[in-house]
Amino acid sequence: MSTIIKVEDISKQYRLGQVSTGTISHDVNRWWHRVRGKEDPYLKIGETNDRTSTGNSDYVWALKDINFEVKQGEVLGIIGRNGAGKSTLLKILSRTTAPTTGSIKIKGRVASLLEVGTGFHPELSGRENVFLNGAILGMSKQEIKRKFDEIVSFAGVERYIDTPVKRYSSGMYVRLAFGVAAHLEPEILIVDEVLAVGDAEFQKKCLGKMKDVSEREGRTVLFVSHNMAAVKQLCTKGLVMQHGMNRFSGTQYEAVNFYQNAHQTNSSFLYEGHLTDAPGNENIRILRFDVNPLKGDCLSISSGVAFELEFYNHKGGINLDATFELKSSDEIVVFHHGAILSQQNDSKRGLYKVKGTLPPHFLNAGIFIFNLIFGENQRIALFAINDFIQFEVMNETIGSNANQLPGVVRPAIQYTVSHASYEQQ
Repeated sequence: MSTIIKVEDISKQYRLGQVSTGTISHDVNRWWHRVRGKEDPYLKIGETNDRTSTGNSDYVWALKDINFEVKQGEVLGIIGRNGAGKSTLLKILSRTTAPTTGSIKIKGRVASLLEVGTGFHPELSGRENVFLNGAILGMSKQEIKRKFDEIVSFAGVERYIDTPVKRYSSGMYVRLAFGVAAHLEPEILIVDEVLAVGDAEFQKKCLGKMKDVSEREGRTVLFVSHNMAAVKQLCTKGLVMQHGMNRFSGTQYEAVNFYQNAHQTNSSFLYEGHLTDAPGNENIRILRFDVNPLKGDCLSISSGVAFELEFYNHKGGINLDATFELKSSDEIVVFHHGAILSQQNDSKRGLYKVKGTLPPHFLNAGIFIFNLIFGENQRIALFAINDFIQFEVMNETIGSNANQLPGVVRPAIQYTVSHASYEQQ
């Protein structure tokens, strides 16, 4: 397969709070260095794109030295935390913005879906926007007419196709925009997290369409998502971004594993400081949370799981509850289960300990994360914390492919088999 996208040393620099460099003096300084054949002086400064920390420079590298290739028919999944530079990279590939340094070589037409209503004119109807987008992609009027009914049917907006799109809901916007991008036969389809706006049925429909255009029609897809299950299902390659840099490239499975392992937290938490500084708020303070094997020394499919929470409750005289929500690394909720800690409005201020167990052969091998929600009357939220404790369940069968088996549970099912001979008369 031929290389259809080649990215070489792409970097993008921004000045915080400004458009361009922000001042005429900076722009003139850049121009003066450029006409004399000298390097841009502002490329020597700038800090890493880390949104969680403060810095000393106004210049930030949203992207830094990105290199990768995509071949025809491949589906590249780009994953990373918010602010990692994923959307900036897609905007550069879509030619919405230009890189500060580096070069991009692209063969073929590009259709991009980066945000709700990309490329749509709000005053035009859905029908007019379909033809407008097709013309932008270089399609003839006859080609667009041939695909029009298929686009409208896919989007499910037949009744509103002659209504101005400014009156569409965000979901309708996305449906029609994706229909146009996927059906007007671009060689490269770029899709950001915008699909999260659609309902579950439409997301499944879109994933199926992207898989179809890649496998059957040989088109290239670049897909950004926080849904690791979708990345593993749809993509053939993965790229992990962090702080504006490419941290890992490989197969989709390798990339997802790298991303998940890079953000693992410990399976135990113990707070030893002052009570007022422990995680929580004026209602709840979490002091300890442990996840351990129910039996044996290692968390595995057959070991079972024991978890214990210790927290301080400041709210007396209420119906207190704690909810444990367990999800897989693919963001699939395994269970959402609450423990009633007091009834008849008789909660006491002070230390509470809550223990729970999951039986052996309940969880499949993989990484799991606990969310915690504390409430009153199972309705009023007192405090909630996401992604608090992460742990890994191992597969004890050495050399098997069990870690690749789908599903979040692995029950020990007892089967009975019966057989009867049959002779045709």
